[in-house]
Amino acid sequence: MLLEIVDAVREVQLPLLSALLLLGAAAKAVSGSAAGGTAVLLPRRLLRPVTSATAVAEAVLAVGLLALAGSLGDLARAGTAVLFALAFVVLVLARRRDPEAGCGCFGGLSRAPIGWRTLTRAVLLSSAALATIGLAPAGWEVLASFGSAHAVVLGVELAVLAVLSPEPRELVARWTTREPCALRPVPLRRTMLRLRASDVWRTNRDVLRGGGPEDVWRHGCWRFLRYDGTRHGRRVDVVFAVRIGGSARTAVRAVLVDRASGQVCATFGAVTTRRLQGPPRKLPRPREAARRDEALRDAEREARALRIARAHPAARPPAEEGTGSGHPV
Repeated sequence: MLLEIVDAVREVQLPLLSALLLLGAAAKAVSGSAAGGTAVLLPRRLLRPVTSATAVAEAVLAVGLLALAGSLGDLARAGTAVLFALAFVVLVLARRRDPEAGCGCFGGLSRAPIGWRTLTRAVLLSSAALATIGLAPAGWEVLASFGSAHAVVLGVELAVLAVLSPEPRELVARWTTREPCALRPVPLRRTMLRLRASDVWRTNRDVLRGGGPEDVWRHGCWRFLRYDGTRHGRRVDVVFAVRIGGSARTAVRAVLVDRASGQVCATFGAVTTRRLQGPPRKLPRPREAARRDEALRDAEREARALRIARAHPAARPPAEEGTGSGHPV
């Protein structure tokens, strides 16, 4: 009986570790940027490649735990043990460097400061992977013959992981308390995707010089990106405003400012049928703000202005379209 329980404990680790590795890889791939301990210890230029490599390694090891047996299976299990042991070392170093840093184990969900629970979890997972070395069945075979003993062991282990993991509490907090868009962390990559998918970007793309933005900052629910550009042979600043949150159809705005004189050359995006109102006492939620913006748009006037801009990207639109005076077209 005791041997059966020990075997069940060892066998359960294969599908459990595989699921955790797949979740970690998916979270890192979705976030698209490094976070937590890795971000504290590495220079900025290495964050993205290291995060991508870690996600790929986790996915490969997860597949190995499920599909492989014998010597190849033991190799995947040993690699998993080494991965969690390295994670423990990284977490210890990151905690010494920045006590407020999160572990980044599950992307943006792992923002809680690294504590003894997170360190203990890494040690236990490394030990669990070591315990699977030498097992005859592969992970999929364990799932195929899953019994009551496996279910009891899995339930106990999930309860222990829930106590040691800050991610479930973070997930519940996100579901129960929605952060206002002015405080919500949004990856720059997501903002760039929304910007480059807009008509305003395609209209002004030929005006831009160089590659990325020279300056990026946030104000409230908007992220601003300043690019260097040339218009009529004169240097201009092209500033795009991209709303954070809301619908993917939320308008992108842009303003072109002459560097020498400081005059506004043209504005694009968010055409409305009335003048902008003063700031509200309470900011609406992103979805509600996007709905209000959509209701105020003059689609016909916006389409006419964009047609003129596409036909003459470097020319000043007619006076009745409102450019040159700072009014949006």
